[in-house]
Amino acid sequence: MRLVKCWFCSSTIYPGHGIQFVRNDAKIFRFCRSKCHKNFKMKRNPRKVKWTKAYRAAHGKDMTQDKTFEFEKKRNRPERYDRNVTEDTLKAIKKIDKIRSSREADHINKRLKPNKQKIFKSEIKEIDQHISMIIAPGSHQQDSEKMKVLVSTNKSVQNEAMEE
Repeated sequence: MRLVKCWFCSSTIYPGHGIQFVRNDAKIFRFCRSKCHKNFKMKRNPRKVKWTKAYRAAHGKDMTQDKTFEFEKKRNRPERYDRNVTEDTLKAIKKIDKIRSSREADHINKRLKPNKQKIFKSEIKEIDQHISMIIAPGSHQQDSEKMKVLVSTNKSVQNEAMEE
């Protein structure tokens, strides 16, 4: 099964799907859906359209340079089938997927870290501005200024009857 990439958004196109456009100079453009084809006809640049992989790579949203991507490269070398090699390859693929997912998570955390600090500072600023809504009136007084209420220690007849 031959899987190709969309020229505009870089998503995979499965057999029987998508549109193929051949220019006069015999250059072939493959599109995954009509959305990509229409954007191409409108002469939009994929690096400026926010939902494409080219935009995400250009603006640092996705990982672009990582050793794990080299395993996805297409190789046109025929190899003889060997059961042991195939088994080792499948094990390696699982390990590589784990490594890639952990690296992607680290990449996302690095991207979001500066924004978390900005949000924290803005929340502190808002709390400082509206501190009167948070602190109850009278609670900011000194302990010496607080009023003490005396509670009677003698028991009434009614309370004694209820306790028995």
